[in-house]
Amino acid sequence: MSARLKSDEAQKKQADRGCFQPCSIETGMRILGGKWTGSILWHLKDGPVRFNDLSRMIGGASKKMITERLRQLEAQGLVDRKVMQTSPVSVEYSLTDFGCSALGFLEKLRQWSETLPDQFSVAD
Repeated sequence: MSARLKSDEAQKKQADRGCFQPCSIETGMRILGGKWTGSILWHLKDGPVRFNDLSRMIGGASKKMITERLRQLEAQGLVDRKVMQTSPVSVEYSLTDFGCSALGFLEKLRQWSETLPDQFSVAD
């Protein structure tokens, strides 16, 4: 059998085993897996939060990163943004119903993370 035929067969076998669409886990990770995404959603769980308060709650993230994630979460329908006509103008963020649906998963993740041995502690 020629090398080309063997290569074609190997590619076909690989294609038969692989998935062409993202699986459910991959889809979920694409939505919630971004750095700071889970933290932002978690800090919005108790109700609307102003941007500056949120940035103080998430100590390790820059305001630029928080802004990027909030825009992404808003575009995905997880977060609502409300501009408040105060002086100076302030912005408040809250979870949508869809965003609230992720809280059960995040709570389970929090519980699981608290059971991890010290060797899994993460350094920034």
